[in-house]
Amino acid sequence: MKRLALILAFGGIAAFGAAQTSQTRTLTGYISDSKCGAMHMDNGVGCVKKCLEDGYRPVFVDAQKKVWEIENPYSVKDYYGDNVKIAVKVNSSGKSIYVDNVTKTGGVMGGMKDGVPM
Repeated sequence: MKRLALILAFGGIAAFGAAQTSQTRTLTGYISDSKCGAMHMDNGVGCVKKCLEDGYRPVFVDAQKKVWEIENPYSVKDYYGDNVKIAVKVNSSGKSIYVDNVTKTGGVMGGMKDGVPM
């Protein structure tokens, strides 16, 4: 009986651990910076590049304007200000992503070009 209880306990721990692992998803949006996120007012692309040069981290802004921290920022270095489709693993907290693959989808900054809606 003790053996069965021990097996069930370990099984429950394993199931809980599996539920806490990252989900793989595909998201669309654009690469921004951690200072402004989805709130660029003027010169959107220029603002992103300036903020990143000033030491802010790149972030991903999805179609619903949710700002995601990028756990591996080097993976998006060629896409600052671009609309992208990304394959990611979502952190179990739901606040950050690990980027597996990036594809540029055309256009810049979620329909903005240098701060002016297209």
